[in-house]
Amino acid sequence: MDVIQLLDYAGVAVFAATGALAASRKELDLIGFAFLAGVTGTGGGTLRDLVLGVPVFWVQNHTYIIVCAVVAVLFFFAAPLVEYRYRLLLWLDAAGLAAYSVLGAAKGLEASGSAIVALVTGMLTATFGGVLRDVLAGEPSVLLRPEVYVSAALVGATAFTIGDFAGLQGALSAVVAVAAAFLVRGGALRFGWTIPRYRSRPGRPPEEL
Repeated sequence: MDVIQLLDYAGVAVFAATGALAASRKELDLIGFAFLAGVTGTGGGTLRDLVLGVPVFWVQNHTYIIVCAVVAVLFFFAAPLVEYRYRLLLWLDAAGLAAYSVLGAAKGLEASGSAIVALVTGMLTATFGGVLRDVLAGEPSVLLRPEVYVSAALVGATAFTIGDFAGLQGALSAVVAVAAAFLVRGGALRFGWTIPRYRSRPGRPPEEL
C-alpha cells in the first residue's frame, strides 16, 4: 500500500469518526451512527470524483464502506467514554482535513495534470464531508467558525502540488504536505489563528443617494 492509498483509507476512517462523534452528540441509534459516519467519510471524495468525471471511489472498492461501518460501531460503544466529544471531533476533523487535502490534490493531478484543478479538488475533498456532517447533524458548521479552515486545506494541497511539480518523491511530498495542513489547522484550533474578515460599513441614508 503506497502513501496516497494509505491517506485515502486514513482520511475516510478519521472523517467517519467525526461523523460518529456528531451522531453521539445527537444520541442517535446505531443506524444513525453508520449513516453519519458513511456520509462524512465518503462525502468529500464522492464530490471530487464526480467533479473529475471518474468512477466514484467507494463504488469501485466497497472496503471504504466497511471502514465507515466499523468506525461507526466502535464509536457507538466508545463515545460515551469521551468527555469532550466536540473538541475531539474538531481535532479529528483537522487530521482528516490534512490527509484529504493531499489525497484530493493527488487525484486532481492524476486526472487532469493541472495545478489549479489539484488545488480545487484538494480543498473540496478535505472540506465537503465535514460540511455535510454539520448540516445533517444540526451542528455549527466548521466553515463558519472563526479559525482558519479552508485555508489549511489549501496549504496542504499547495504543498503537495509544488512538491510534485518540483519532482520530489511522492511519499515525501505527501508527508510534508499533510504535516503543513495539520499544523495550520491545529494552530488555528490551539491559538485561534484567523484571516482578516470582511467588515461592513453602515449604509448611506436615503437622502444621500
